[in-house]
Amino acid sequence: MNFLKSFDISFSGLSAQRQRLDVISQNLANIDTTRTEEGGPYRRKMVVMSPGENNMDFSDTLDNALNGVKIDSLAEDPTPFQREFAPSHPDANEDGYVLKPNVSLFVENVNMLMAKRAFEANVAAVKSVREMTLKALEIGR
Repeated sequence: MNFLKSFDISFSGLSAQRQRLDVISQNLANIDTTRTEEGGPYRRKMVVMSPGENNMDFSDTLDNALNGVKIDSLAEDPTPFQREFAPSHPDANEDGYVLKPNVSLFVENVNMLMAKRAFEANVAAVKSVREMTLKALEIGR
């Protein structure tokens, strides 16, 4: 396998996890937003990832099976909003309930930890490929 392909795979993973962390931070920043431009409370967003594109024929696919990560889209979490009794809140309905975003601090923290670990793994992979390349160049001297 081409060593530059290894860098491409790791860099695509780094980019995907950075975008995932950006979306998590956006979710956390809007954890109490009860009114958005679209109307209603903020709806949690998620990054949808898939394996990178594979535009090769079958024999090339066997040789180069790994293609990194691709961001497909940003999806909205369809779970229902949380209801909280707060009759003095300006967004409360006639029964005194306010719809709160479907963002869970616990879930976002777990997702942030998973993205951090994946980011660290990709950095470690880049460092390993770099070290192997340097060792190969030393052998060639």
